[in-house]
Formats: sequence, structure tokens, C-alpha cells
Amino acid sequence: MQLSTGENIRMALGAVWAHRFRSGLTILGIVIGITTVVAVASLLTGLRKGIVTFFEEFGPDNIFISRVSGDPSSIGLPKERKRRPLRPEYAAMIEQLCPSVELTATSLFIPVFARGQAMTAKVPGYETDSVNLQGASYSSFVAQPREFQYGRPYTPEEAGRGEKVAVIGSSLAGALFPDGRPLERHFLLDGAEYRVIGVLAPAKGGFFGENQLDSQVTIPLETARLRYPQLTNFFIVAKARTGQREQAIEEVRATLRRLRRVPGGGDDDFSVSTSDQIIARFDALTGMIVLVSIAISGLGLLVGGIGVMNIMLVSVTERTREIGVRKAIGARRFDIVVQFLLEAVTLTALGGIIGIVFAIAVTGLISVLVPSLPSEVPAWAVMAGFLTSVAVGIFFGVWPAFQASRLDPVEALRHE
Repeated sequence: MQLSTGENIRMALGAVWAHRFRSGLTILGIVIGITTVVAVASLLTGLRKGIVTFFEEFGPDNIFISRVSGDPSSIGLPKERKRRPLRPEYAAMIEQLCPSVELTATSLFIPVFARGQAMTAKVPGYETDSVNLQGASYSSFVAQPREFQYGRPYTPEEAGRGEKVAVIGSSLAGALFPDGRPLERHFLLDGAEYRVIGVLAPAKGGFFGENQLDSQVTIPLETARLRYPQLTNFFIVAKARTGQREQAIEEVRATLRRLRRVPGGGDDDFSVSTSDQIIARFDALTGMIVLVSIAISGLGLLVGGIGVMNIMLVSVTERTREIGVRKAIGARRFDIVVQFLLEAVTLTALGGIIGIVFAIAVTGLISVLVPSLPSEVPAWAVMAGFLTSVAVGIFFGVWPAFQASRLDPVEALRHE
């Protein structure tokens, strides 16, 4: 007697439903494993999308030069802390000596903690400490063009004179000027009064859904150097000519090594990076996180798989007489294998589906509770989670299925 695939599936579902409490406990490990992998993949996918968008806004042809690797406003790794600071004069030298570089821009990062307390921006009736300050040359707006919500960037003349004008981010503008009229108004920041001449449109992308550019105050580089003569944390952006970025990187590196008198064969005492290199480093980091999550979920899948094997062996023992009857009326060993294997796969596939639903619910809940943490459920994670659960059912269901198929029909019919 041969059964169709549909009849086998109906029998498998009936067997699972008949012992639904036992089946639920059996697939709990699979549910936990699949939920972990899909939820982590969803959170990392959303985070990566925000970061890629964030760095795309800095320009694909731009080369970033700083004293340390990583966040240029940080103190860097221990081995990098003794490096000499970059000098703003390097920017002009790079433009002059590197044919593949179209223009350069220089910034000065200013610590948010000044004189032992957090920097605060103030206007009558409003203030906020969600602010960061940087000085930037006029060419920064050319090398890294940004959309303006209101106003304009400062002119080369304003920058050269060191005027106290400022371009601020959209979040900061909303905090200080909730009436929506920030232009030509003044605010206090770290003991100095600045005039708002431009407000940037909300930045795209960011880390954990947040973008510090939205709370940034950008003042002319010369103004920043006059206000903070003791600071030396300069950052240079070199914009390569179209299609010549790789050549520009080599030219910039060679020029800086000469300017900083790095001995031949010695390591660079500066950092040169591009947007895609930064994204690649992020991918390497998240790859490790995914591997850890897979290892954790693997334990859950292993426990669930062993549970499935155990419940299927128990099922074979409980249904020995049923197997004998099927064989007596013509069922082949292959039919018995398929019946019990489908039962195991049904169990684990249900666990996979429940795990995927939980993962989607968890990521959706996190997005609601923590709006700054983006999440996006990727189709590949859903498919991989389901296929993995099916594979677990096949792997751990094969042995019980073969055990069932090897039962002698006569002995099986005598079984009580």
C-alpha cells in the first residue's frame, strides 16, 4: 500500500497534534535557536543599512586622513597615542603634490567636555547638551556636499576672517529654535556667541539610528583655531578625481610619509581610509557577532534535534502494531521511512516557523521600544532559518525512520 505525499503529511500533522504538548516541548530548542539567528540577523541588517547610508553621504571619492584609526575624534589605540598630530598645512601640500586629488578639506574636532563639564548650547528659554562642535574649512562643504534645510554655508571670506558664524544640524535647530526660525539668530556655546547662517537637512543613516551630524555645530576652521589654540586633533578629507581614487590613495600616503619623515620600511604614523574600507571593517565585526549567534543557536538546534530523535524513537515503539499492519497490507520499507521522516520534518519545520514568527515579533518590538535601533528582517535569514529547521528534522529523523522500516511485520503484529 502506497500513500501519496499529501496523505503522509496529513498523517504526520495528525501524529504531532495527537501529542501536541510533548511535541511543543520537543521543538522548544529549535524555536530558541531559529529565533536567535533570525533576530540577530535582522538587527545587524538594519544597522548595516544605516551605516552604509551614513558613509555614502561622505562621498565615494573621498579619502579620510587622521592621526588614529577608527573614530578620528577619539584618542585611538594604545600604540597610536604617541603619534604626532596632523598639521592643517598638510592639506595644501596634498593638493599641490598629488595630481589625482581634486581638493582637500580640513576639520578640527573639539571635545564635547570643556573645562570639566559638558558643552551646552543656549538661547533665552532653551538649552541642550546634545551638541558637538567642529571647525571646518569652507572646502568641507564642497568635498562633502550636504543639503540645507535653511540658509547657506559660510563663505570663504567669512571663514578666512574667523567670523563667529555657524551651520547647525536639524535636531539642534529644533531644540534651540522650536518656532522654526533659526536663521540670523544667535546662541551661546562654550562662552562664545555664534550667529546661525544655515541649518542642514536631516542626515541620512547613522549608528543605531542616530546621526551626530544632526546635533553638530560647524564653525569656520580659523574661528575654531582662534578659540581653541591648544587643540591639534585635525582631520583631512582628500577628494579624488573621478575614477582615480586608488591612485590618489597611494599618492596621499606617499606624500604624508615624506612630510612626516617616516623611515623607509616603517609603518605609517597616520591613518588613511575610505568609506568602503570602513564598511568592510564593520562587516568583519558583525560577521563575528553572527558566528557567535550561530554557535549559541546551534546548541538550541542540537538539543531540539536530540529531542526530535528521542520522540520519534518513542513513537516507533508506541506504533509498532500500526507499522506491522501497514507492512502486512503492502507498505514497503521506503513508505515507512517516508512516513516517519515526514513526521520528524513536520515537527522541526513547525519549530522553525514559530521561531521565525517570534524573531519578527521581537525585532518589531525592539524597533518600537528603541526607535534609534533599526531592524530589517532579511528574506535570506527567514529562508535560512526555515531550511535549517527542515535539515535538522531530516538529520535527526533518519535513524528512527530506518528503525521503523526494519521492523518485522509478523513480530510487529504480535506487539501489544
